[in-house]
Amino acid sequence: MSKVILVTGGSRGIGRSAARISGARGWSVGVNYADNAKAAAETVAEVERAGGRAIPIRGNVAAEKDVIAMFDATVRAFGPIDGVVNNAGILGPATTLAEMSIERMRQIFDVNILGAYLVAREAARRMSRSRGGKGGVIVNLSSAAARLGSPNEFVDYAGSKGAMDTFTIGLSKELGPEGIRVNAVRPGLIDTEIHAAAGKPDRAHTMGKLMPLGRAGTADEVGEAIVWLLDDASSYVSGSILDVAGGR
Repeated sequence: MSKVILVTGGSRGIGRSAARISGARGWSVGVNYADNAKAAAETVAEVERAGGRAIPIRGNVAAEKDVIAMFDATVRAFGPIDGVVNNAGILGPATTLAEMSIERMRQIFDVNILGAYLVAREAARRMSRSRGGKGGVIVNLSSAAARLGSPNEFVDYAGSKGAMDTFTIGLSKELGPEGIRVNAVRPGLIDTEIHAAAGKPDRAHTMGKLMPLGRAGTADEVGEAIVWLLDDASSYVSGSILDVAGGR
C-alpha cells in the first residue's frame, strides 16, 4: 500500500536514506530541510529515481509555525500523512561539558528535544483517530549515545537522545489507543557527514575498526530499519527502541 511520509532532516545522511528507501517502495515523501536547498533537491531526485514522489520543504523543527507548515505542505502535495520520521538533529564540536556555552546547549536541546516534541505533537494531532485521523506511525531517531553517554565529546547530544528514548516509551502508550505506533531507532557509529560537523571527519573510519563488527555502519543500514518500522510489516511493534549499532 502506498504511504505518505514526512522525513525531518531529510536532506542528508540517515534522513536521505530513509526518504530514498521509502521512494523505492513507491511512497510519497515530504523532505524537510533546514538550510541546504541543494542537498534537499538531491534527496528529492533520489526518491523520484527510486520510484516514489517527493517535495522539498524548508523549515526549522524548533519553530512551531515551521512544523505546522511542513505538515501542511506534505498534505497538500500527497494527501494525509501515514508516517513521520522524526530525524532532524544537530551535534556540536567535540568538547567537555565544562567548556560548553549556554548558546550551544540551548541550540542542541531546542532542535533535538523541543523540535522532536513539536513534530510528534503535530503528527499526533493529525493522525489520532479521535481527531479524525486514520492512525499512523512515528519513528524517532535516538542514538547509541543515549546509553553510552559520549563523555568528553557530546554529553549534551547524548542527553538529548536519552530524552528521545523516554519520549518514545511514553508516547507509544499515549498514542497506541489512537492507532498510532511510536518506535525509535538507535544508531551506533554511522558513517555520515555529522562527524565532520563535529570536527572529527575521520571518526567513523578510525573508531569503526574497534566495533564488534569491525566497521562503522552506513546510513542505508539505518534507513532500512526506519522504513521497516514505518511499514505494515511491523504492525505489532510499538514502544520499541531498535539498536542499529553493530553490536556496540
